[in-house]
Amino acid sequence: MNGTNELRNGKISTLLWKFSWPAVIAMLVNSMYNIIDRIFVGRGVGPIAIAAITVAFPIMLILMAVSVLIGVGATSLISIRLGEKKPEEAEKIAGNAALLLVLLPLCISIIYFLFSVPILTFFGASAEVLPYAKAFINIIMMASSLGSISMGMVNFIRAEGNPRMSMYTQVIGTLINIILNYIFVMKLGFGIRGSALATVCGQIFSSIWVLTYFLFGPSIIKIKLKNLKLHKNLVISIMSIGFAPFAMQLANSLQNTILNKALMNYGGDMALSSMGIIGSIATLMFMPILGISQGAQPIIGFNYGAKEFTRVKEALKKAVIAGTIIAVFSTAVVHLWPSQIANMFINNNPKLTQLTAHAMCIFFFMFPVAGFQIVSSQYFQAVGKPIQSTILGLSRQLFLLVPLLLILPRFWGIEGVWRTPPIADILSALITASVVFFEMKHIKENEKEQLQSNTFDSAIIEK
Repeated sequence: MNGTNELRNGKISTLLWKFSWPAVIAMLVNSMYNIIDRIFVGRGVGPIAIAAITVAFPIMLILMAVSVLIGVGATSLISIRLGEKKPEEAEKIAGNAALLLVLLPLCISIIYFLFSVPILTFFGASAEVLPYAKAFINIIMMASSLGSISMGMVNFIRAEGNPRMSMYTQVIGTLINIILNYIFVMKLGFGIRGSALATVCGQIFSSIWVLTYFLFGPSIIKIKLKNLKLHKNLVISIMSIGFAPFAMQLANSLQNTILNKALMNYGGDMALSSMGIIGSIATLMFMPILGISQGAQPIIGFNYGAKEFTRVKEALKKAVIAGTIIAVFSTAVVHLWPSQIANMFINNNPKLTQLTAHAMCIFFFMFPVAGFQIVSSQYFQAVGKPIQSTILGLSRQLFLLVPLLLILPRFWGIEGVWRTPPIADILSALITASVVFFEMKHIKENEKEQLQSNTFDSAIIEK
């Protein structure tokens, strides 16, 4: 059974497993980029280096946002076009997306290098942290397009029904990053610059891998020279569908900026270092759920395009269950061993360990609802409904988390910073539940219309 026939006729639970486990592993591996950076610089340089990467992280989130804007938007369109049996249109979308993944990060890098010091200061760098943050992010920005190509185009591989190759693309880059981080930081003493160099080297190898696959490999869709020119309608379509996760990442960058400033105001560099550790753990916890939702995306998108609405509902339900199980398990691990987790990043600093363990337990208190919230938001991307996806994507980070970060610390100090995420989690879950309820009503109506249409067609054939 080839990829598209399998998406149309295969058992949903089997398909979800087939597409999700490589996506989960790939997302976990992808999350290791930032985690490995912070572990090595934390133990090899010190807490000030963790604070520096924490300050630089909002800039990296902006680059990730561009990758998501193009990668997720194009993937949804590619899945739908393949479901409609229009492979040539899928290739045009892929070509436009590939070019955008090169051009947009270059523009961001130019802006950064023109205003690097005020940008890093805006994102929360103190006088002590600034030189470390600049040393790290300067190297990352020099290779911004390479990171976007590997991160964005890996989604295209999933869209054509080849999740294992998608996983391999991300695994190879992360393995190189881990090995070179150890060599550059721990053995050669390159410090925080060594960690950035290791990250860039991993991105170079991932980019070469994914480009080779689409240019010379066994891909269904090919990146062709004739498609490497921008078409206004395609660019608008890609960006409109990818806007929700893009806005979510930008909101995440804004949230991290406000969070950094609150941490500096109420807890200083130590609180910023603590948040760097918690942010790494949060990434590790979120990524498997995103892997589940990305694994479900081609199943949902293809069957939505093929008007197989019963299969769409089943895929969503099973993805939500899987995501919730992962969220509950992750929360349990964090609450059982917070100090041990913190000490992975810390070299003999009891005060930082104690602060991080305490903050971690509060920060992740309501994380179990994340499975439902994330998968549901990604569902609307898969079916090409950017408005609903944008509302759900921004509900936690922008509409709830940012205002709470501005208000709660005024009353509770640093404790208000730690208490903001669980309050935002439960409120955003309630918003998500209401939007999904109305969507399921709409899907039921589509099912009835499709059933009536099929019955009418059968009656005509019999006559």
